[in-house]
Amino acid sequence: MRYFRRILPVLALALPVAAATCAARAGEAYPSKPLRWVVPYAAGGGSDFLARTIGQDLSQRIGQTVVVDNKPGGNTAIAAAETARAQPDGYTMLSADNGTLVFNPALYKKLSYDPVKDLAPVTLMGRFPMILVVGPALPVNNVQEFVQAAKAKDGLNYASAGAGSPHHLAMELLKVEAGLNLTHVPYRGAAPALTEVAGGQVAAMMVDLAAGAGFIKGGKVKPIAVANPTRLAQLPDVPTFAEAGLKNVEAAALVGVVVPAGTPKATIATLNKQVVASVNEPAVRQRLVEFGIEPVGDTPEQYAALLASERARWQKLITDLGIKLD
Repeated sequence: MRYFRRILPVLALALPVAAATCAARAGEAYPSKPLRWVVPYAAGGGSDFLARTIGQDLSQRIGQTVVVDNKPGGNTAIAAAETARAQPDGYTMLSADNGTLVFNPALYKKLSYDPVKDLAPVTLMGRFPMILVVGPALPVNNVQEFVQAAKAKDGLNYASAGAGSPHHLAMELLKVEAGLNLTHVPYRGAAPALTEVAGGQVAAMMVDLAAGAGFIKGGKVKPIAVANPTRLAQLPDVPTFAEAGLKNVEAAALVGVVVPAGTPKATIATLNKQVVASVNEPAVRQRLVEFGIEPVGDTPEQYAALLASERARWQKLITDLGIKLD
């Protein structure tokens, strides 16, 4: 009894200190350690450039290291599934595009993740508007001439950066809207596809400016129209499809940030605020625009609403055309 009488005052003093320590840890400001930014593509591409450019500014803004982790494969499913299984604490984030969040559920019978149930939107970082380009072997100068060539008996073949990519589905959208005779020739990436178009082996393709700027500026391929509501500042002389009478031909690779479902809303709000601030940093915006990206930066709710409308539009197209990748 004497022992307990001696120890009780010590416990009485220690317990409040321990409780205060636990409370401090529980209320620890986010972020308090490095962030892991998963990119579902190899280093050097548009998504990688976007993450590294924004991540560098974000790191300075939050005072923590942002580690970009490239996890290519599975049409982005490998990185998406890994992120979905990560601790929902705001320290693992994923660059996700249309393929990850919109196309894959319609393209595959089975996915290792559910884009709606397993991943929570943070913000749309940027848009990569699609541009119809043709090679020197196809003597057309505008949409009308391209449509005539593609409605001919033998039709035309077109390249893409891969089956199920935004480039592929943008061309399928044009095919449906204009009633064209087109044959898909998929490649592993935009660069080899562009090389074949420039060499005349394939007639045309849809490509984003980030991937195609060098080929366009070098005169290796000719831009015919942009699948964007407005003309691009970098290509002011290239009309939109709407100007050519095809108002529904709008397509872009949309790249945003998502985190594991279950991440606290307050954490998502903090991450959103900081990422959007980085997107809006003048020097960052300038780098993105020069690379061919249209910077955005919106709220989680706006991003979620956009994804819902994109799923309704593109999944119907995929289903109607019977496109499957498994």
